[in-house]
Amino acid sequence: MTQNRPPRGKFGRQGDQNRPISGRPAQGGDNRLSLAGRGEQKPEHPQGARPPRGEHGRGGSRGQAATPAGAVWLYGTHAVGAALKNPQRRFRRLVITEEAQAALAAECPQPWPIQPEITPRDRIDALLGARPGSGIVHQGIALLTDQLTAPALLDALKRPGPILVLDQIFDPRNVGALMRTAQAFGACAVITQDRNAPEETGALAKAASGALETIPLLRIVNIARALIALKSADVWVVGLDGHSPSRLRSEDFAGRRVALVLGSEGEGMRRLTRETCDEVCALAMPGGMESLNVSAAGAVALYELTRAP
Repeated sequence: MTQNRPPRGKFGRQGDQNRPISGRPAQGGDNRLSLAGRGEQKPEHPQGARPPRGEHGRGGSRGQAATPAGAVWLYGTHAVGAALKNPQRRFRRLVITEEAQAALAAECPQPWPIQPEITPRDRIDALLGARPGSGIVHQGIALLTDQLTAPALLDALKRPGPILVLDQIFDPRNVGALMRTAQAFGACAVITQDRNAPEETGALAKAASGALETIPLLRIVNIARALIALKSADVWVVGLDGHSPSRLRSEDFAGRRVALVLGSEGEGMRRLTRETCDEVCALAMPGGMESLNVSAAGAVALYELTRAP
């Protein structure tokens, strides 16, 4: 028999540690929220169409070629190899040094779905804007491809596993690392906010080490509304905060599907995001550290949620 959810405290914490497993009755109104993914129509940019961008959203500069609208340069052996194996990708150019061909062939056996262009390393540097301090390590391989189209939220939920929600995590390398972790622990999808998160970039894809091709990355307009939609789909929403007196324990969520919410390292979750969570928990850290890097915290939390009680 379906039970009602027990009352929550100020930040959504349960007062009773023996919480019943409850479903969610349908809430009033239409819960089929319009949560646009990357491939869905969005409001027009105030200044009209956005100009072509290079890596990290910048237009071509210092000899860097501008990236066509709707496309992205991926680079590095793992990121490019995974993209070439993804039938959902639409390819434009594959540039590779003669020396890097064997490494890419080991990651993705030939024939490749696009003809490679044998290119000197310095020319690839110029295409990507790679220079000292840029952080772009392409390993002699770069792929120009259209950005992926994300599924709608409710379609993404047809996949099994927990959901990872990122509230204002800006660093593409952190987002990529969290996608890699989410894939490792069988997560359903990663959700970010459209305006306060990095776009699909080569840096994000390289940090994800292929996970960008295998787990959906949904960019939505409003995190709190997305959490409400998740609740309507019988998902239990758990925020992570190192100052919470409650500890994240897998046995407390046995039989539940969980959405784990991570906030930025500096400020954590925003107020409305926090208040929309069903409960807020902290990681058990007996060594005495107050906090972890957000990508490390996400890995520990997903492990705890998915381990057998």
